[in-house]
Amino acid sequence: MLLRHTSEKIQERKALTINPAKTCQPIGAMYAALGIHGCMPHSHGSQGCCSYHRSTLTRHYKEPVMSGTSSFTEGASVFGGQANLVQAIDNLFTIYDPQVIAVHTTCLSETIGDDIPQIVSKAKDSGKVPEGKHVIHCNTPSYVGSHVTGYANMVKAMVTYFAQNSGDKNETINLICGWVEPSDMREIKRLSQMLNTQIILFPDTSNVLDAPQTGKLQFYPKGGTTVDQLTKAGDSKYSIGLGKFSTEDAAKEMDSRCGVPFSVLDVPIGLSATDRFIMEMAKVTGNKIPDEITDERGRLVDMITDMQQYLYGKRVALWGDPDTIIPLTEFLVDLEMKPVYIVSGTPGKYFEKRITEIAGDRVEGLKVKGGSCADMFLMHQWIKNEPVDLLIGNTYGKYIARDEDIPLLRMGFPIMDRVGHSCFPRVGYNGSMRILEGILGCLMDRLDRDAPEESFELVM
Repeated sequence: MLLRHTSEKIQERKALTINPAKTCQPIGAMYAALGIHGCMPHSHGSQGCCSYHRSTLTRHYKEPVMSGTSSFTEGASVFGGQANLVQAIDNLFTIYDPQVIAVHTTCLSETIGDDIPQIVSKAKDSGKVPEGKHVIHCNTPSYVGSHVTGYANMVKAMVTYFAQNSGDKNETINLICGWVEPSDMREIKRLSQMLNTQIILFPDTSNVLDAPQTGKLQFYPKGGTTVDQLTKAGDSKYSIGLGKFSTEDAAKEMDSRCGVPFSVLDVPIGLSATDRFIMEMAKVTGNKIPDEITDERGRLVDMITDMQQYLYGKRVALWGDPDTIIPLTEFLVDLEMKPVYIVSGTPGKYFEKRITEIAGDRVEGLKVKGGSCADMFLMHQWIKNEPVDLLIGNTYGKYIARDEDIPLLRMGFPIMDRVGHSCFPRVGYNGSMRILEGILGCLMDRLDRDAPEESFELVM
């Protein structure tokens, strides 16, 4: 009902965000931490913050998400949370026996100014951290950045705490993975195997947040990047970051600490971004691209050819995470669709620059905005002034879809009103075919729904 009062008149705003296209930093840090094998994320703040972050991940992935909390009370909020965190570290190792505790801060502990390395050092000195176990941390105040920033900070922490250069370099390639689904990570590993490339993928939430149902309770599923792999990543030949916002800081840290050169690519969503990923892998390894991958690309191109007549010129509005939207925009442009309205709440000037490079001359009427005031309210206003044919984004767009009667393809994070989306990859050539099928399905369903009796066709 609230969105029905969205006005067409657009006024410049600098201090007010309405329905932001982002969420909290700690959610991203928690998701990334789950990509370490045997890891227990820990929220240094109130129980309420931790509950919100866990429930958001659980609602998206339909899996239970474990996490500890420092359970701040009024006293901790005033005098600091050192005692709470030291006690929490002791409890978690004693009761739940993780290999790693990954601590992320919250607004409250950041405002107090808790020094996490100092507190962890105190816990170690007092014997609260067992031999061979690890505590890592990153700072994730939610009043800056977004969940993508939190993800990037935790991925960088994995490098900072674990990666070591032993001086014995090998041919392994580090794939530093941006925020994608567990199934996407599995698909990236499959493509790497087809390219005959030894990789260390981190973080890796496959077989963690999509672990098989065995009938037995497992605190720590078999998936996740091991501490040993993260340590050896410092001896790798090269690093490829997938997603500038999620992985560039970690790739730079790896280069700085261990002398591993790197490149940062878009997440391989769509034809062009997947081409670049495959070509980069072939370039840095010197391996030949196998016929199987060429065949997969050919099937995607054939599918595009079959569908292009229905997609040409369709206007699309997008929102969500920049590392997802950038390659998706490029894919839509490759399909000769018109991604006209694009917003992302994650700050960073690169987003608008990159989108303009991809779509600027090829999409008439392009409107793109990133940062704190790049919200769903603004996008809704744009749509009210000139409608689109399709919406692509997370669940929060369903209200606009309902109010404006526009088809919605759910993609991104979070998706809380559908089940199964995280089980099917949307990266690589095969994943792009799934995106393509979803787009045309939405448009065809709309055609069927609106067709008058005399135009309702069996074959379209």
